Amino acid sequence: MARKNQQKLHGEKPASLKTLAEHLGLSPATISVVLNDVPGRSIPQATRDRIKAAATKLNYQPSLLARSLRNRRTHTIGILVPELGEGYHTQVLSGVGDQLVQEGYFYFTAHHRHKPELVEQYARLLVGRGAEGLIFVDTAIQHNYPVPAVAVAAHRHIEGVTNVMLDQGKAAELALGHLYKLGHRSIAFMRGQPFSSDSEDRWRSIENAAKKLGLSIDRSLVVQLDRDLTSPELGYPVVEQLLAAGKRFSALFSFNDVAAIGAIRALRDAQLRVPEDVSVMGFDDIRAAAFITPSLTTIRQPLEDMGRMAARIVLSRIRNQQEYGEQVAVEPALMARESTREASWTPA
Repeated sequence: MARKNQQKLHGEKPASLKTLAEHLGLSPATISVVLNDVPGRSIPQATRDRIKAAATKLNYQPSLLARSLRNRRTHTIGILVPELGEGYHTQVLSGVGDQLVQEGYFYFTAHHRHKPELVEQYARLLVGRGAEGLIFVDTAIQHNYPVPAVAVAAHRHIEGVTNVMLDQGKAAELALGHLYKLGHRSIAFMRGQPFSSDSEDRWRSIENAAKKLGLSIDRSLVVQLDRDLTSPELGYPVVEQLLAAGKRFSALFSFNDVAAIGAIRALRDAQLRVPEDVSVMGFDDIRAAAFITPSLTTIRQPLEDMGRMAARIVLSRIRNQQEYGEQVAVEPALMARESTREASWTPA
């Protein structure tokens, strides 16, 4: 018996509420009130300090399962993303996670590689395991869910799902306006992969922005991304193909920053200088964009802010604090850096 008590006192095993109560000679209810910071209870500060010190010493671990069963709350959010690599998705997820941690919520993340069957399966599994809300990042969803749901860049109107998305029209106007002012008239474009939620809306916005500027889009200078990659390798081969076909252009507007980095390497391997021979415009403003050589001119999506916003909205809906519409738009910004400059030539 002495050995058992000694194990408890030295914290070799996590102590239960009952063990902690026996050790302190207090009721489990009193200890629960203190450790859960229940307001309105008159308990001397010395007693509170003694309880918290003992809980630390004995490695007390509350039963979150028991608590969630009593309160019918799990304080857990499910998050679905296409992949867990660097760049866009990671920065959005970072913002989501920071906000949830600040609010005292835990979260599970699942990645689906743009497979519709996995999106459905994982959403059901997360709800079945107690997720009180769902956040979808760059994920095509087809319907609403039995819990509050928020999407980042879903580009689809679904009743009951709030979509946090960039103003793609303004983003396209900023990007093309910048290149146009620099004298670029022969511009190559990368269209995003068909499975990316942003692809179609961004391309329509680019076409509209070009029309407003009176800028003609040469279809032979439009390349289609189709590989499921999140590395610079995504942009390298399509630029290599353009150059091999003898296409000439003074600027390139990439679908995202990662592909733009690959494009810069392909241009350099072809003995073309960036930006002296070809200017390169990215999209997203991932963390690496400002630190590559040359630093990348790009359209900034406030990715972490978008993640934090998505988390705030889903928690607000869980708490019935505020109603949100189907869409919350965020503003882009042009980040003019070293990879763009005045055009060195224009089409005859």
